Amino acid sequence: MPVVESRLTVPVDPATAFAVSQTTGEIRLRWDPFIRRQRFLDGATVAAKGVRTETVQRFGLRMVTRYVSYNPPTNVGMAMLEGSWFFEKFGAGWRFSPDPLDAGRTLAVWRYNFSCTPRWLAPIAERIGALVLQRDIDRRIEGFARGCADPVVLEAVRRR
Repeated sequence: MPVVESRLTVPVDPATAFAVSQTTGEIRLRWDPFIRRQRFLDGATVAAKGVRTETVQRFGLRMVTRYVSYNPPTNVGMAMLEGSWFFEKFGAGWRFSPDPLDAGRTLAVWRYNFSCTPRWLAPIAERIGALVLQRDIDRRIEGFARGCADPVVLEAVRRR
């Protein structure tokens, strides 16, 4: 199963970094270039293990996911339940740990794993998918870093 990963250090502590990663609504749209729309399903109003979300990507692709882990302030993981026909499986995990050289900073590591369908096309589709998803996850984590430095995002996180 192909895996793509992006990592960087942000100028906030792990709890703040985790909180920024879990923002919703207009605050999320300030920093996340991937999302056009996102909402909790089944009456949920906050993220937690087992909660389902619906995300519409900037080009209109839709995915329903479930939080498979939710451990503030260190990690969160999601798995696709419904999505685009070309993904057989898709998962995402985000980890946050203190920068060993500066406790006020956080190393953020974001990872996607996926497999494509149909199986006969998967070897080619997964190579192309890895390139596309690598570019996407790099752009997304760079947006996250901007969010971790955005006074509006940080104020919204502090108010929560």
